[in-house]
Amino acid sequence: MKLVRRSLAVILAVLVSAPVASAQQHVIGKSALDKAVQERVARDQADREAIRTLLQRQDVRDIASQAGLSIDKATAAVSTLEGEELRRVAAQANTVNNELAGGATTVVITTTTIILVLLIVILIILLVD
Repeated sequence: MKLVRRSLAVILAVLVSAPVASAQQHVIGKSALDKAVQERVARDQADREAIRTLLQRQDVRDIASQAGLSIDKATAAVSTLEGEELRRVAAQANTVNNELAGGATTVVITTTTIILVLLIVILIILLVD
């Protein structure tokens, strides 16, 4: 009877530990994790810099002033953006920066609209936080 109990205990121990052993094979390495974190931080910094670059432009400041929006509050709110919000606002900022850097000497209505939406989104996020 003791032999049966021991055999049963060994079989159960093997069955219980088998899923744990196989689960450990899918663990990501420390260097891969560090690299992923560094890439994310660099991407976030680049996105924030694109937004700040747009907010520093004089024509954007003029549009914001005409609309009664505070560039200083918007600039301060950039550091609070994260995840999908940061990506979306940065994409809009990059679009406007590229249009203006591409030789456009005036801000057209579509660019003005993007700037206003960008500023409003940033200020809403600031107010929610």
